[in-house]
Amino acid sequence: MPAAAATPVKLAIISEGVNAWPLYVAQGRKLFEQEGVAVDVTLTGSSNHQLEQMRSGGYDIGFQQSDHVVRAVETGSDLCIVMAQGHAPELSLVVAPGIKTIVDLKGRDIAVDGANTGYALLLRKLLAENGLAKTDYRFIEIGGSQERFDALQSGQCVASWLNPPFDRNLFAAGFGSLGTTMQFFPEYPGSIAAARRSWASLNGDRLVAFIRAFRNACHWLKDPANKAEAIKLLPERLKIAPELANKAFDAFVARPLPAIDASGLRQVIDVYWQAEGLTVPKGEPGKYMDLSYQQRAGN
Repeated sequence: MPAAAATPVKLAIISEGVNAWPLYVAQGRKLFEQEGVAVDVTLTGSSNHQLEQMRSGGYDIGFQQSDHVVRAVETGSDLCIVMAQGHAPELSLVVAPGIKTIVDLKGRDIAVDGANTGYALLLRKLLAENGLAKTDYRFIEIGGSQERFDALQSGQCVASWLNPPFDRNLFAAGFGSLGTTMQFFPEYPGSIAAARRSWASLNGDRLVAFIRAFRNACHWLKDPANKAEAIKLLPERLKIAPELANKAFDAFVARPLPAIDASGLRQVIDVYWQAEGLTVPKGEPGKYMDLSYQQRAGN
């Protein structure tokens, strides 16, 4: 293996979850190694921390939401989207017992990863559409899914977007749901992989190898013949029930591979501009995205 290939790519992910299943497949089946690239994965637990480290070079590739890249570029970074990473997750707006409507969130504390990033922006939009101004509630920056789960369970906050299995575990404990992201925002794009343009230009072959391995994992995961093995590859720490794992697999197989395009990214740009109250002209998708590396990966 060439010396360059032996240098690990530093990958950052904000939280664990079913949406990272292709990563677990790529690790478990050693698909990265087959493409000649070593990968070190760090669970950051915070979108803000991850974004800061991505900007400064602490991580090479990050799995996150597209608006993180838009924000970074608009504040001077050379980050860009290099690959679609996951389908838009069906996050549940989990609420404490007694919360029956969105209006009931007035005056309450809501757990978010970062107050001005990711699905917090969509939650602000949803709250505004239901008559709640920014001053009518408090976003408490907690961190990733596990941290937000803990905040609801302890009573620190009364609501949060949560993905399986965290939402299901709270439902079993008597918490409720006001709906899901798929119900409220059915066309919003999923998570992406981002890298600095400067790093990508110097490490193009490694980036292409990383993307090829990840996409090969997606293809493998879409094969019904691999269902039993795929479910075994879900990390034990997810504590996901077998029936939920089966449903998650069937849902992945039924959908096309994760994708990001100019149309989807324009939705993200619109949400970011609205959330920030910007009046300058909006950037074009190409300002935040370079899919040439995914195209070179050929899958």
